[in-house]
Order: sequence, then structure tokens, then C-alpha cells
Amino acid sequence: MRRVFIPLDVAEPQIPPAHAISHTLSGLSMGTSWTVQLLCLPAHDVHELQAGIEAELNQVVMQMSTWDTASHLCEFNRTAANDWQSLPAEFFKLVDYSLYLSQQTAGAYDITAGKLVDLWGFGPAGKREDVPSQTEIDLALSCGNWKSLELDHLNQRIRQTGTGTSSVALDLSSIAKGFALDQIARYLDANKISSYLIELGGELRGLGMKKDQSPWWVRIESPAENTKKLDKEYLVALHGLSIATSGDYRQYFEQDGRRYAHTLDPRTGYPVENDLASVTVLHPECMVADAMATALTVLGCAAGLEYAEQHQIAALFLQRTASGFEEKMSKALRAMLD
Repeated sequence: MRRVFIPLDVAEPQIPPAHAISHTLSGLSMGTSWTVQLLCLPAHDVHELQAGIEAELNQVVMQMSTWDTASHLCEFNRTAANDWQSLPAEFFKLVDYSLYLSQQTAGAYDITAGKLVDLWGFGPAGKREDVPSQTEIDLALSCGNWKSLELDHLNQRIRQTGTGTSSVALDLSSIAKGFALDQIARYLDANKISSYLIELGGELRGLGMKKDQSPWWVRIESPAENTKKLDKEYLVALHGLSIATSGDYRQYFEQDGRRYAHTLDPRTGYPVENDLASVTVLHPECMVADAMATALTVLGCAAGLEYAEQHQIAALFLQRTASGFEEKMSKALRAMLD
């Protein structure tokens, strides 16, 4: 069965001009690959567009990479408690939204979990094959959480408050890719590209129509891809929309027959333990979709669905059950069904 989602409350896409040319640009960034399919006019310089996209991605890496020790993020992670650090506007926007989402979800979403990410082997410290001890987890948790951060909106500064010798470590892996897609989209919009589909590490954002005047259709990622197909195929028309999926099947390690997924619950210090296989979120901003998919995964199906309903988030939850996968859909997403 095929189920189709059509975006609501967005302007009709422009019909591509007959002389528009299709191009596919691609490259590597942020530890993964990226692809941009677009329609442009002959006057556009494709090499210039490629360079412009790469510049946007390089800026995100320079500011927000956990792996590049020269990044603004790593610089903050080395900064002593109570010392203010000025942030670029883009970085400040991410932290500002992240703290808002942390407050809204009572800490289910938390970008200060960098030490936990490293401890569990999902960060730049490298992979591990065994489970950390409770003492190690407690030590990482004792360093602080999102409440340890203070923002100075007037001067776009950040600091960690506290008197302890250990400090929190920021990790933006749950939001930076989504933000990078938004930056690419803003660059293309500024260059009057009105038809494109951007993909980076599985996250997508689209606008307009293809050459044949059909939408940029994308299929919602399924955790059953490597085992068995779901009964339904979910297709989304990405016009003015982004899509991001958080799933326990992407990164994990196993010990004693148990799977430890890369999505951590920053409140407990352990990988998420619930029956969710994946959460997919649709939103105009990929930054929001990316972070929200993680937050809803940590909250779990019942609390996550309640949050999605309260905040009118278009979300699809896939639960593992004894008889297979069961879907739960928020009202905002259900309203998009064609």
C-alpha cells in the first residue's frame, strides 16, 4: 500500500521554465556524503554553485564539528567554566534553539551530552565494544547538563556556569546536519534556484518541481529495509519541507546479545530503551526536524506523540511489536495524507 503526504500551507511550486537544465552536484562533508539535485537556468554557473554549497558546509564544520579540534565547538569544550565565549551567529542560533528544546522536553534533548557520546563510543574518542561502568556514566552525568549553559543574547556569547573541575562538552551531531541543509537551501534561494532536492547523511529538504513537473518525491526511511518490507510505502512531496529520521538501526554495538544504539537518553546516561524503531519528522526547517526526531525518540512513543500533538509536529512513530512494526502518526502528519 502506498501512502502519500502532501505539504499544507505552502505556496504552489513554480513550473520550471522549458529551458531549465537539470544538474546533480555532490561531495563529502561532515563524515558523510551530500547530493543536490536542482534545476537552474543557463545563466547559472554550475561550478560556482558547487563551490558555494561546499563553502556553506565548510562553515558549518568550522563552527560545529566535534571532530575538528579547531572548531568553535571544540574551542568551547576546552574553555573553563564561567568564561564567556563569543559565537558566530549560526552557532548561537543552534545553541539557542537547542536549549529551548531541552527546556520543552525536560532534558530529553540535550546538546551537553558530549562526554556521554564519547563514553559510549559514538564520538571522536572512537568506538568501543563493551558497556561503560556505572561509575563512568555517573561521572559524565556529574559534569552538568543543559541547565549549566548560559547565553548572552545581546552579545551572542555562551558560558558554562558552575564551580566544578569538570565541564560539559557540547555535541551538535543531532542538529548540525539539519542546519547544514538549511544553509544550503538558503544559499540556493539567494541564487534564485527554485527547484532542488538536498540530501545530507539521510536528511532531506526540497523545493519546487522536477523537469517533468512532478514533485520531489522521497520515501520515508524504514528500519525494515534490510530485513523485510513494511506493508505500507510512505512517500512525501518535499516542496517547502524537510524530513529527518532518528532510528536505532543506524549506529549501535552489541554485547551479550543486547543492542546499544547511538541515541542516548541524557537524563539517564544510557542508550534509549523503548520500543521505538524510528521517528520521522517533517518540518519546513531541517534543523528543527533533525533535533525533533532525536527528542521524540528519547521521549518514547507515548510521551513523544503527546509532545507532537501539543506542538503540532508532523511525526511518524514506528514501534517494534511481537507481530512486527506498528505505526503511530501525529494529527499534523495525518492532515497531510492525500
